[in-house]
Amino acid sequence: MDYSDRVAKAVSFFWKVRTEQHKKQGTTTGRKDAGNRSAVTGGKHLDGFVRLLREVLLEAGLPNAAIHSRTTTLPGYFRPAKNWDLVVVVDGVLLASIEFKAHVGPSFGNNFNNRIEEALGNSIDLLTAYREGKFKPSQRPWLGWLMLLEDAPASTSPVRVDEPHFEVFSEYKGTSYAKRYELFCERLMRERLYDGTCLILSNKAEGLKGRFTEPNPEFSFSTFATSLSAYAIAYAKMRRKWHVGQLKAPLLHRYAFSCR
Repeated sequence: MDYSDRVAKAVSFFWKVRTEQHKKQGTTTGRKDAGNRSAVTGGKHLDGFVRLLREVLLEAGLPNAAIHSRTTTLPGYFRPAKNWDLVVVVDGVLLASIEFKAHVGPSFGNNFNNRIEEALGNSIDLLTAYREGKFKPSQRPWLGWLMLLEDAPASTSPVRVDEPHFEVFSEYKGTSYAKRYELFCERLMRERLYDGTCLILSNKAEGLKGRFTEPNPEFSFSTFATSLSAYAIAYAKMRRKWHVGQLKAPLLHRYAFSCR
C-alpha cells in the first residue's frame, strides 16, 4: 500500500508543531530553552505518526480500544517500567509496542549516541521481560522503531570517528549520521531486536510542505507499516473466528501469529 500522502501529512504536522512550540515556549515564564530544546519540550510533535499507525491498525481489523497512545506503560526487566509511544493490547495479549523518535540539529554527535543506546536498551528490556513470562499469554510482541531525522548538511555529510586503540568497523568510516542511522536500522532488524524500523529524512523548509525522503526502501514507512499490518491482520482473523465459535479461545494465542 502507498502511504506517501499520509506520511507527508505526519511530516508536515511534525514541523508545524515544532515551530509553534518554539514560538510559544517561554511566553509564560519569559524564558526560552536553549537551542532547539524549546521545540521539543512541549512534546506531541510526532503525534501525526501515532495517528497514522492507529489508522493502519484499525484498517487491519483491530478494535480502537486495543490501541493505546496514552496508557502506554509496560513492565521491564532491568527497570520497573517504561512508557512507550504506542502500545497494542487486545484480549490480554501484548500485540505490539512502538517508539517514535526525531533527531533535529544542530547537535548530532552526542544525541546520535543517546538515541542508539535508548533504542537498544528499550528492546532488550522488553524482550527480556517477555522471555521471563511477564506478558503471558502473549507470544513475542511486534516491536517497532521509527526515526525522523533532519535532512541537513551536518547530518548527511561524512564525519570522522575516533580510533585511539582499535579500528572501528570499516562500514562506519567516512559515513554521515544519516548513513549510521541506516546501518543501525539494518542491524536492529538483523539481530531481531525490532520487527520493523523506519528512517525518514526531512528538513524544515520542505517538511512544512510535507516533503521527505527515505534513503533505504527496506526501512521505508510502507515496509514498516506493511509488516505491522500483516501481524495485526493475522491476529484479527483469528479473533473473528474465536468470536463466531470456529476457534476456541485458548487456541487463538497459539495460532494468531502464523504469519511471522
